[in-house]
Amino acid sequence: MALKRLCSVFVISIAAAGCGRSATPAAAPEEPEALSVTRWTDKTELFAEYPPLVVGGTSRFAIHLTRLDSFKALAEGNVEVRLRGGAGQPEVFRADAPSRPGIFGVDVKPAQAGKRELVIVLKAKGLSDEHRAGEVDVHPDVEAAHAAAGGGGENAPGISFLKEQQWSLDFGTAVVKEQAVRESIRVSARLEARPGGAADVVAPIDGRLTRVVEVPLGASVSRGQELARMLPPPSLPGDLPQLQRARAEAQSALALARRDRERAERLTTAGAAPEKRLDEARSAEEQAKARFAAAEASLAQYNAARAGGAADAEGTFVVRAPVSGVIARRDATTGANISAGTVLFRVVDASQVHVVGQVPEAEAARARLARAAEIGIAGQPDRLPAGRLISIGKVLESPTRTLPMTFALDNRTLGIPVGQAVFLHLLMDTTPLRPVVPVAAVVDDAGRPIVFVQREGETFERRAVRLGPRSGDVVQITEGVKPGDRVVTKGAYLVRLASLSTSVPAHGHVH
Repeated sequence: MALKRLCSVFVISIAAAGCGRSATPAAAPEEPEALSVTRWTDKTELFAEYPPLVVGGTSRFAIHLTRLDSFKALAEGNVEVRLRGGAGQPEVFRADAPSRPGIFGVDVKPAQAGKRELVIVLKAKGLSDEHRAGEVDVHPDVEAAHAAAGGGGENAPGISFLKEQQWSLDFGTAVVKEQAVRESIRVSARLEARPGGAADVVAPIDGRLTRVVEVPLGASVSRGQELARMLPPPSLPGDLPQLQRARAEAQSALALARRDRERAERLTTAGAAPEKRLDEARSAEEQAKARFAAAEASLAQYNAARAGGAADAEGTFVVRAPVSGVIARRDATTGANISAGTVLFRVVDASQVHVVGQVPEAEAARARLARAAEIGIAGQPDRLPAGRLISIGKVLESPTRTLPMTFALDNRTLGIPVGQAVFLHLLMDTTPLRPVVPVAAVVDDAGRPIVFVQREGETFERRAVRLGPRSGDVVQITEGVKPGDRVVTKGAYLVRLASLSTSVPAHGHVH
């Protein structure tokens, strides 16, 4: 590769031999092109640049070390360059500290020619690593180094993005791996109370609230729990026939409501009616009881007034929670005069809820093939099972052109608030093994998806890719990369900007 110009020292001391013969000094040959090597382990990235190795000559290694847990420069430690193999003993050259953060300068002066194995060893506080950099040639003289350099070829040009730039910016890479993904469709959704799982507690008659139980918003209440007490207004003496008739009607309505509730219990037990029917019948019976109690209280208050007495405790009646749940609304105040039908409380059962997704018209056909679903909540990395599919709408909602898709969710341990907006991920079949990259690695380049592949420490390549199914934070790539490639996952847009620059960035390495 055509590297950026190094300020490396390539000092080669050649002893003049000649048995007393005089020799005409030859012109100094041009310095051979520098070499480079890039390696990765699970801990660090090595990028080293150095001149060709010549016996007796000093080659200055510029060794760049990056921590892969942060993609920042290694700021301390020591580095050894080891030459192993061949006929002689291993040779070790060392730098006890970086010349500047991330860059270690090591002077290597080999004593043996031939094929040697290059190993670079790092030792720092809490970190040790070893990079096997492959086989290198140690040339017997500078002419041999020039001859070897002359036979090399040029790699395709790449995008230069220096280590100093990478370390100073929010930058990161990841290795392309093969993975099967489960294709999904993401739609907007909302948690809603199930039918029969929410009820407004209303005043059945005109009257005054003599007592309101102190239940704050969000507090749990049980079905039948007392929430308030009401006192009907005093009736006029001429109202006796009307009060008696109201009591009789309320008693008849209560008897009818009781029969409806008993019938609903039988049907529900036999599986011929939904639980909702029984809940509605019980609620109707409770309201009928309240009206009957109010009618009796009004009649008793009238009789007490005629006798010159006052209404006693029996003149009030109790307002109770029709379902178990939490208080979602509270508009009752002790002493307030209210009209029949006024909403005093709203009770919502948040333990069993519905997740209702809005599937766009274009995805409706595919959504019907979903095998399962998961809930995604903003700010939470993990998804949650969406429960059991209970219905898929058959009529598009006209304003949004979406199809409702409803799942029943057991929310007792999850505790997701009713009404919360979520994302519903409809899971399809699993795909075959293919390369995957993080979604963050894909850049839109004039409408075409691309990724940037790291060829060497400071050299990158733009690759057009064909996207496959996406699952969570990864997307399959059907064309453009292969397993083992290393792609930019953080700072990809910055590499794209660097690719548009026509100037060669100034190098800041210290040697």
